[in-house]
Amino acid sequence: MSAVPVRSAPVRPPVPVVDIDLARPGEFRLPGDRGPVRPQGQVRALVRLHGLPLGMVSAYDTSGPEGLWRAVVSTAYVELSGQLARHRAVDRTVDGTGTDGGVGEWPCQALRRRALRQAPVISVVVATRDRPEQMRRCLRSLLQSEYPEFEIIVVDNAPADGTTEALVRGDFAGRVRYVREPVAGLARAHNRGLARARGAVVAFTDDDTLVDPGWLSALAETFAHDTRIGCVTGLIVPAELETPAQTVLERQGGFAKGYVPRTWSLSDPPADPLFPFTAGRFGSGANMAFRTDVLRSLGGFDTATGAGTPGRGGDDLLAFFEVLTAGHMLAYQPSAIVWHCHHRTWDAVAKQVFGYGAGLGAYLTGALVKNPRRLPALLRRLPRGIRYAMTRSRDRSADPEADWSRRLALLEVRGMVYGPCGYLRGRLTGADVGT
Repeated sequence: MSAVPVRSAPVRPPVPVVDIDLARPGEFRLPGDRGPVRPQGQVRALVRLHGLPLGMVSAYDTSGPEGLWRAVVSTAYVELSGQLARHRAVDRTVDGTGTDGGVGEWPCQALRRRALRQAPVISVVVATRDRPEQMRRCLRSLLQSEYPEFEIIVVDNAPADGTTEALVRGDFAGRVRYVREPVAGLARAHNRGLARARGAVVAFTDDDTLVDPGWLSALAETFAHDTRIGCVTGLIVPAELETPAQTVLERQGGFAKGYVPRTWSLSDPPADPLFPFTAGRFGSGANMAFRTDVLRSLGGFDTATGAGTPGRGGDDLLAFFEVLTAGHMLAYQPSAIVWHCHHRTWDAVAKQVFGYGAGLGAYLTGALVKNPRRLPALLRRLPRGIRYAMTRSRDRSADPEADWSRRLALLEVRGMVYGPCGYLRGRLTGADVGT
């Protein structure tokens, strides 16, 4: 893979990312509920209504935080009008009035409280490798979770030294469990955490994230909604947009999968002709949870996939696919929010995008290796999938980032071509392909 020339990169000033709730006028908060902030000038804001995410908007005002708040709200009411209407319709459906009957609680929040009265224990697995400061921030956010009963398992994957172990056993002693996985590979690390998990639900996030205090509650609420749901994914939004590379990656689509809850199953397939092979549309590994018994019954994650292997990725996508083909439902819940710290440099973003493509190719290869009878269905869908990927490199001459967008899209396609080779290399060099 060749690096994308830095000379073609657009230059943009840093944009603060904030979290706001329309029900709390004038209040800006830092991502991950790290406290209030008074931004100036321009912001990129996650907009909520009574805790429920509506979307992200950008606003600019130089008169101070009060003027900036008015600018954000004005933009939100224009750009997110559809989401506002949907949320209000849901709340009216809950109690027939759209009010809480005087108890001071929005209907959607009351539903969450009722769903969590018999909350299952959740095991949170965070794999890491030689990034102790990022790990520290992630763990601090996890420990602020409002969920009643959960455990945190840090899996130290082929570490170069004992820094992460010292951090967990020292600063987080008694609150976080430490496990070491000596063989490199994200799927292996996740399988190690899965083997140690005590909860009925096992959730996964990455060390470069900050989780919302309501993350685990939203996951549990979704599982409680239907016993057929085997996997839940959630919303991933940027924790910072401080470098041009981070901004471009976010404009390319980032990790977000939208702000409307969805479910998928083979018994009620969507109109999408590529389903169920379009696993990348279901969610991402930085924000996913499974019923523990379901994931164990599938053998965990395929160790020929994932970061740290020749396959570069695809472990999450293959798990989503296997959940569906085993007859379970998969749900996307945007209220389960994780804030992701995007890579800060152009070279890192280019490597990451190539890895996305490689992971997709590795996942599809893994799906066929596990069950070759899937090949005819995949071949029927593959040309459309390639055309879809190529359309992302379409000419957008009015876009100052069009050149970078095209280059990143082509890198992703190159990764897709490499992916099958990477998966087979990982399978040949790995000692096992499951738990």
